[in-house]
Amino acid sequence: MDEAAPDNGAGPCADDTDGGQIPLSGYSRFIQRLRRRYPEELALLPAGVPTPATLASTYDALRSRGFDTGAALRVLRQLVLERLAVLDCDEQAPLSTVTLAVTELAEFALDVACTEACARLDADHGAPLTAEGARAQLWVMGMGKLGARELNVSSDIDLVYVYDEDGETAGTAEGRGRISNHEYFGKVVKAIFGLVGDVTEHGFVFRVDLALRPNGNSGPPAVSLDALEDYFLVQGREWERFAWMKSRVVAPRSCIADRSAEAMRSAVLPFVFRRYLDYAVFDALRVLHRQIREHAARRAAGRPERANDVKLSRGGIREIEFTVQLLQVVRGGQFPELRTRPTLQALERLAVAGLMSEATAKSLADAYTFLRRVEHRIQYLDDQQTHVLPGDGDLTWIARSMGYADCCPFLHELDGHRELVAEEFDKLLGGSVECKGCNGPRGQKAPPDLEDLIEELPAQLQQRIAAWCKHPRVMALRDDARTRLSKLIARTGVWLQEGRVGEEAALRMIDWIEPLLRRESYLALLWERPGVHERLLRLLGAARWPARYLMQHPGVIDELASDGLLSERFSAEDYERELEHRRRSLQITGEDDDETLLNLLRRAHHAELFRTLARDVEGVLTVEQVADELSALADSTLRVTSRWCWERLKQRHRDTPRFAILGYGKLGGKELGYGSDLDIVFVYEDDDERAPDAYAAYVRKIINWLSTKTAEGDLFEIDTALRPNGNSGLLVTTFRAYDDYQQRRGSNTAWTWEHQAMTRARFVVGLEELRPRFDAVREAVITAPRDVDALRREIVAMREKVRGARPVKAGSFDLKHSPGGMVDAEFAVQFLVLSQSARHPELVPNVGNIALLQRAEGAGLLPAGVGHAAASAYRELRRRQHHARLNEESTQFPLHQLGAERDAILALWRHVFG
Repeated sequence: MDEAAPDNGAGPCADDTDGGQIPLSGYSRFIQRLRRRYPEELALLPAGVPTPATLASTYDALRSRGFDTGAALRVLRQLVLERLAVLDCDEQAPLSTVTLAVTELAEFALDVACTEACARLDADHGAPLTAEGARAQLWVMGMGKLGARELNVSSDIDLVYVYDEDGETAGTAEGRGRISNHEYFGKVVKAIFGLVGDVTEHGFVFRVDLALRPNGNSGPPAVSLDALEDYFLVQGREWERFAWMKSRVVAPRSCIADRSAEAMRSAVLPFVFRRYLDYAVFDALRVLHRQIREHAARRAAGRPERANDVKLSRGGIREIEFTVQLLQVVRGGQFPELRTRPTLQALERLAVAGLMSEATAKSLADAYTFLRRVEHRIQYLDDQQTHVLPGDGDLTWIARSMGYADCCPFLHELDGHRELVAEEFDKLLGGSVECKGCNGPRGQKAPPDLEDLIEELPAQLQQRIAAWCKHPRVMALRDDARTRLSKLIARTGVWLQEGRVGEEAALRMIDWIEPLLRRESYLALLWERPGVHERLLRLLGAARWPARYLMQHPGVIDELASDGLLSERFSAEDYERELEHRRRSLQITGEDDDETLLNLLRRAHHAELFRTLARDVEGVLTVEQVADELSALADSTLRVTSRWCWERLKQRHRDTPRFAILGYGKLGGKELGYGSDLDIVFVYEDDDERAPDAYAAYVRKIINWLSTKTAEGDLFEIDTALRPNGNSGLLVTTFRAYDDYQQRRGSNTAWTWEHQAMTRARFVVGLEELRPRFDAVREAVITAPRDVDALRREIVAMREKVRGARPVKAGSFDLKHSPGGMVDAEFAVQFLVLSQSARHPELVPNVGNIALLQRAEGAGLLPAGVGHAAASAYRELRRRQHHARLNEESTQFPLHQLGAERDAILALWRHVFG
């Protein structure tokens, strides 16, 4: 063991530790007292870092020496802290070593105390019983740093006691002592406090704080699970969500081992993490932080040394915790991977999720580690629950125990960390936290009422806001939400006057907000993030369809907050990795049921589609690039959905399905637009006798997962009409049957129009060994010998049939269906591919209509200029069609418009079909 401090009580000065006379830990007055008081007991704790096993063995040894339960726990605590001071100050142990050891000590002590308290009460009153006659369970909820396994060396422990059911105890064998479960558990709480929190000759085990229980210090010491859920629903306040975010059951161990404690999840998770992005918590956090700063200021009044608090002062530990918790609470409802308790782990996850830069996350993690280690050294000095830097002598010791030569470099490092933390915190909350009472002459002006804004707005907007003033939804808003709404309209009015946004955009924003007024978090988001507000207005002003999409999927608006929104492109790898990460997070909390996963897929898909939409209307992407992104997104969504469906299929007969999804039409040609359906065909190759039933069930499940409308909407409309035998055929066929059907082997074979569709088909997802075999079938089909004249007649007849089904009013040119429109170009390409690919293999790859027209001209199949002109015309018609749909406008134009494009495609048609 370390050398004991001198018995005369004269502690060494800071300079004594520099020459190696005693270890650094020996400077601590608290450690000196422990070494004087417990010289024999110190040897009972095995060498090294305290663990649950060594805690238990040391406790047993103390009990065998005659210490009762409470005394043994208190002495055990002193031995652990002496050991941690040595590991921390003398050996520079990692922060996690210290915090985990203190946390495990708390868990051990609470388990022992809980067990003994219940045994005492059972003897007097019998076991507490549920309505079914089973023993009612008590769960000791560890909050804050205990819940996160981050306790400091002189922490108090924040506890909430919850029991599973009301009822009454069994009574004694003589039938006496029967009391309600509520009363029983109240007595248990009192007994646990006596064992853990009371101060005796050996001190305490932990200071215990029950202020976070429902209704605070005026509430009962223990509450039933039903009462807790009712409290969350009716009275739960925003700041309590931060407190409960780190909560977990820490005792008794038996409830953790038998998993009964997991019942708490269903109550806590919906309270902490809301379904929608939740920016309403910003104001709650501002108020809470202001109260903490004011309390710290009051404590420091007349005591300037108290202003240097590494936890509560500006740039302290609390601001790091608030920064992290705010981002977790805002987004944790939609992003389950953010639901983690430890601060350092949460910082890593925020960076991975792109909610914080890696550099910022690392800087905050470094600051947190530094400040927590300083905090521990402050507390080692006298075992006081303080976070205030001490005077010169003690400060020098802290600096040296942190590895610095003296105070100056230590304080420089400290100031750097705190400044960075303060900057990040203020940046997140949109500026410094306002002071209470700053509503005087020098404070901010009171927010305007909606009525006061009307005269400053354009005429149409005036009418809408005037109607809002008496709108039931507006009148039903809480005061803070109505204030946000007024501020938003005022800011929009200023931007209108400055010309930053247009009136049409403002009107569409009103249309978007009105049905969402009850979801106050959207008002909070727009007010808290002016950049999102302005980008939203630009987006709404650019086209009508984005406004409709935002009304259907309002949660995607948060994508506008991304700094990389316009510069980034869709990444299938990132998209699929994030989905798998979120599913694993849901599995950990037991929330990975089908409905939750369906909504997870929809939220992720809608968010990515919206990101592409934003880039599109801002002019960052071409029409072809939009189609590429949407097609890649569809591929990824199909890949994830098919994987998850197989894993959850009851009829699954192998680990990996021998199965593939083939894409046709716009999916096959990678020309998807917003809202496009998916033309797909399902095939499998599996000789197992169970395969037909298994894959039939599998395909039905995939289609259901893709097309079912949930609270988050749907993913895609699925069209399987291009499968062998169309709608009368099987939903899924063997690959051999598909091959025979396409290559016209046997009596049941494909029609010419199906071979036209094959020109745009591709392997999308599935068993990789089927990919080259599909490519071979496709090539065999499109290069097969054909009667060219008969093929020409069939395709022209099919074109006339399609045109007859899509009449165009006289004097108009339909971009798609009129002569010289997009369908003419597509049919011409399909004819060229089916009739000429055998002699011109450059036409075989599925590279899209524009590239194929250019290749056909290059191969001499089209006169010079005809192919390129038609390709350019087709590109322009696609662009016009795309923008017309974005603006929800007609795709029919006056005949005198787009004449050059129409003539170019008619020239192509005449050359190909005569």
